[in-house]
Amino acid sequence: MDEGSLNMSSAIVKQISECFIKPKHEVQEAKHPYYLGPLDIAFLFGNYIQKGLLFHKPPTSEHQNFSIHKLIESLKNSLSITLVHFYPLAGQLVTQVDEARHQSLIFVDCNKGPGARFIHAMLDLSVSDILSPIDVPVVIKSLFDHNRAVNYDGHYKPLLSVQVTELFDGVFIGCSMNHSIGDGTSYWHFWNMWSEIHRANCNDEIVPLSRIPIHKRWFPDGYSPVVHLPFTNPKEGLSPSETPDLRERIFHFSPESLAKLKSKANAENNTKNTISSFQALSALCWRTIIRALALPHDHVTNCKLPANFRHRLDPPLSQDSVGNYLTLAIATTKVGELLEHDLGWAASLVHQAVMNQKHEVFHDFVSSWLQSPFIIPIHKLSDSYSVHMGSSPRFDMYGNEFGLGKAVAVRSGYANKFVGKVTSYPGCEGKGSVDLEVCLPFDAMTILELDEEFMNVVS
Repeated sequence: MDEGSLNMSSAIVKQISECFIKPKHEVQEAKHPYYLGPLDIAFLFGNYIQKGLLFHKPPTSEHQNFSIHKLIESLKNSLSITLVHFYPLAGQLVTQVDEARHQSLIFVDCNKGPGARFIHAMLDLSVSDILSPIDVPVVIKSLFDHNRAVNYDGHYKPLLSVQVTELFDGVFIGCSMNHSIGDGTSYWHFWNMWSEIHRANCNDEIVPLSRIPIHKRWFPDGYSPVVHLPFTNPKEGLSPSETPDLRERIFHFSPESLAKLKSKANAENNTKNTISSFQALSALCWRTIIRALALPHDHVTNCKLPANFRHRLDPPLSQDSVGNYLTLAIATTKVGELLEHDLGWAASLVHQAVMNQKHEVFHDFVSSWLQSPFIIPIHKLSDSYSVHMGSSPRFDMYGNEFGLGKAVAVRSGYANKFVGKVTSYPGCEGKGSVDLEVCLPFDAMTILELDEEFMNVVS
């Protein structure tokens, strides 16, 4: 082991301080129970969302007055104002049990608990220590609070936790948000508004937002927005979940490389459909990751992509609607067929799966769930024979600046990591570039790194 690797492996995050943040002003709506939507409840056994931004410290010559303590105080103040708009994140989950009716009701008590947790920490590493290694360093997981927590833990853990970790020459801001409050669209909406409020540099005044969050949950006509679960022990089915020992690596794809991949997929596509760049990229991941996993050819395999249903509903919902409004678009075939056909064939399956996500699909699923509500057992949230594309390069991640300039990278924590998970981010340089965080067993990752079809597209 060289000296750099030794330093990385021995680096420990040291907590400097911890406090809890409440909304800056009293929120009238927070006095009432905040009821969860169908998918919010169904995924209560899933993990928190954990994403973070890595920044360089401003050069001393440009910012003579830069101070980590001033940054911490400004982040706390702007977060307090942001929580006025995203007030459920300052509360805690509550379960009311009706033994006589054999029912339970889970909701957010916005006034229960100490608020959102805010941690200031320090790590004796540099920005290059985080970015230079081929694999994502294990220490990244220590830059987030709520390690291994599931959404149901929001009964006694904060629904939102922010950890600001100072490096030698940088700052990492890691945010853990309970997934029962919102999906990726809501998560980055929160980040964007926090950044917007921070830029306004306001102390007490409520800042007018460009995108005001809408907290009313969508339900099909005829259904009550208060969901009573048909059991008294919601924790049944909740068991510890261990992530297997995986390698995590970031692969970068330039706009030019993605354009060539899209062109190839459409040239090989025998249908009249136009394959998008991301559909082509997802198909590439599906083929090459499944090949690296060396699964039996008669095994069924899936490519799963999250589909945001806000704009697919009729009438559509605003993208500022807070909650979980997504399902999985699932392309399915057998391993042998996937590998025997070309990229265009796989991409056409992915395209069709996405196009099938219409209003009726979401409406019928939610209606069926409301007739017989359940919480998905944690072991059913992933499998080892599929590729699961998570997050989206469309989210505005690099637009979040906190007086530190543009971030140099996005990274994720422990949450939602399993074999075949691929998390997508916009590339730091923008212009349609994409970064993919791929999680695979060690031997499978080595095979992927030698796969010409895949590596020829990596920039």
